[in-house]
This record gives sequence, C-alpha cells and structure tokens, in this order.
Amino acid sequence: MRILFVCGRARARSPTAEQVFLRWPGLETASAGVSDDADEPVEIDHLAWAETIVVMERAHRRKLTRRFGPALRHARIVCLDVRDDYAFMEPALVRLLEARAGRFFKR
Repeated sequence: MRILFVCGRARARSPTAEQVFLRWPGLETASAGVSDDADEPVEIDHLAWAETIVVMERAHRRKLTRRFGPALRHARIVCLDVRDDYAFMEPALVRLLEARAGRFFKR
C-alpha cells in the first residue's frame, strides 16, 4: 500500500509518519506539505502515486481538495487530527501517530 502523509510544511508530523510507517511491512510511504514554504510541497505526482492520503488536520484536506480536486478521486483520505505541537521524531508524536494511523494499516 502506498501512503502519502501530509501536513503543513512537511517538517515534523508528516516526515515522522513517513519514517515510522516505512518500517511496517507492505507499506510504501512518502510525505509532503500543503504550505507554500513546505520543505517538500505536495505535487500532482505525489497524489497520483498514493493509494491512501493521510492528513494531519482537516485544514490540510481542504487545501488539497481546493488545489487538486479531481486528482484526489482515486485515493482514500484519512484525517488524524494531530496538531502541530511536536518536533520531528519526538517520541510522543511517534506514539500518537502509531495509535491514530496504525488502525488503518495492518502490521
């Protein structure tokens, strides 16, 4: 399963999720951000690649829909409701991501 993790600037939450779930068997992961100053901005190629898109906040889903609408039709979109309160690979963030996203993916 190919999973794209999306947050605002792709600096903490989505790159952490990418690393955490990359270790799970059967999952391919990538991360990107919806903000103009994202380290890895979401592009149409990301969306075409992904089978599942996991956004950290509802606002990220709205931005994706406004910007890429029809390109999202093939993918399942899941929102984890993870606020931007964590640093990259912070243990509390890793635990939260595993708890909230882990239920969508078989280990």
